[in-house]
Amino acid sequence: APAPAPAPAPQAAPAPAAAPAASGAGKAVTAPLPGNIVGISVKVGDTVKAGQQVAVLEAMKMENTIESPVAGTVTAIHVNIGDSVPADAPIVTIG
Repeated sequence: APAPAPAPAPQAAPAPAAAPAASGAGKAVTAPLPGNIVGISVKVGDTVKAGQQVAVLEAMKMENTIESPVAGTVTAIHVNIGDSVPADAPIVTIG
């Protein structure tokens, strides 16, 4: 029983090291609440700063700015203007 416990510990150490690589590969910017996409402010290949607007979501007759939580390059856009999206739906991916 004590032997298996140390075995997972070394395996657990590389897993956190892989996590930053995964987040570096792409961070999804998601819809904060359900609504309709009324504007897309970036295109694939654009460089964005943390806090920069990437899209505009209309919900409850109000426009909500969706901002990138990270700096990076837009690697994918998952919505089109006019799309109705649920909360937490991916809007763009920042790599």
